[in-house]
Amino acid sequence: MTSLDERAATLKSLHRKGDPVVLPTVWDAWSARSAVAAGFAALTVGSHPLADSIGRPDGEGMTFEEAMTRVAQITGAVDVPVSVDIESGYGESADRLIEGLLDAGAVGLNIEDTVHGEGGRLREPAEHAAVIADLRAAATAAGVPVVINARTDVILKYAAGRADPVGDAIARLQLCADAGADSLYPVGFHDDATQRRLADELPLPVNVIAHPATSDLATLAANGAGRISFGPLLQAALTERIAELLHRWR
Repeated sequence: MTSLDERAATLKSLHRKGDPVVLPTVWDAWSARSAVAAGFAALTVGSHPLADSIGRPDGEGMTFEEAMTRVAQITGAVDVPVSVDIESGYGESADRLIEGLLDAGAVGLNIEDTVHGEGGRLREPAEHAAVIADLRAAATAAGVPVVINARTDVILKYAAGRADPVGDAIARLQLCADAGADSLYPVGFHDDATQRRLADELPLPVNVIAHPATSDLATLAANGAGRISFGPLLQAALTERIAELLHRWR
């Protein structure tokens, strides 16, 4: 693959309900090369592990430019489509976000509705959908069908006081689908029934977070997942292993 639009089309085609694409969550050229060598056809760059790798906190503790510098190193090291977690957008315009991602060689993005630069407030449903629509328009103008993974934190962070947080997440993500998203991410660890409800009621492939050591691919597929990623959990598992290896040398 040589062109960004081919990479974007390939990434989108891998999202299939019940036959999910597994996107190992990477943070540098080494982790990206390791994942590709293990046989994976696409990757996602996680904001949390990326921030950790440069000594910054998650939650937009790094700048967009810092993140794209590392993303460019990753895309330069592997020949597979790469998506990027851009948190809530770093306060940048949609045009700037798409331009930066494409310049760095990425063809997908994950964007959430918790606005880190504004005290961690939750975007209103229509507001987040408008962000998705702006990103879709910017990608179209750039000539690349960037794969947009729309995330909501309603279940993970804002469930308290809601009669049906899963229903609220579905309603929010439906608006994002209408606005031009390609996949939908109701982030959180859900039981089987909740995962099946999300997959059945949402109109696009659903992103599920998994633990690389303990989650089960067959179960997630049976529950209707269309995309699987690890968040910060792959890096965390490796950190535990590093501690085990080094402990005997103390």
